[in-house]
Amino acid sequence: CGDGGTETIKHTVTHRFFLIILIKGIGIREVILTNGCPGGETKCIVRVEECRGPADCGWGKPISESLLSVKIPCIFVPPENRFQYIWKMLIPDQQSLIIPNDSAILEVHRDTHPVAFECDTIEHDELIASVKYTVYTTAELETRRFKKPSTDIVLVFVLITGVIVCVGVIFAITFIILNWHDTMLNIKEMVEKEEEVT
Repeated sequence: CGDGGTETIKHTVTHRFFLIILIKGIGIREVILTNGCPGGETKCIVRVEECRGPADCGWGKPISESLLSVKIPCIFVPPENRFQYIWKMLIPDQQSLIIPNDSAILEVHRDTHPVAFECDTIEHDELIASVKYTVYTTAELETRRFKKPSTDIVLVFVLITGVIVCVGVIFAITFIILNWHDTMLNIKEMVEKEEEVT
């Protein structure tokens, strides 16, 4: 400014809420403004920030599966190389076996028996997130795939039955309305005839 003064722009945030993408471990959340957005928008993103939750993320789902192998991920946010990853094979009633793999994604070939894996995400010697996976055998995977269609058949049966019942109810209501209309016309005709007689 020419007069040597400073100009202060005040922007008050009256309503804010967070959209959390990941609840456990580490994730990203968007801070969204619901009042005072430019261009008359009702909502706008103010900033994106990292958030952390409990380190135990429970059991995860693979990112890709085939009959021969499975790809399982650790919990992380970009950049991936910011964290240290420790993969372990969980053996019942024994100490876990540490796997020499320091990447965020582990590709595992299916074995003759199911195997459990765990990945710990570490930053500055602090456990950020821990997630477990079960890698099933090829036979178990095929069995699970064959069980799914029976569930699908039941759902289709319930859906078709529901549609038939709905159509039946619609026809019944239509019949009642038409029958009621005819009854009302008959009553009206009878009243008119009685009035003519008297």
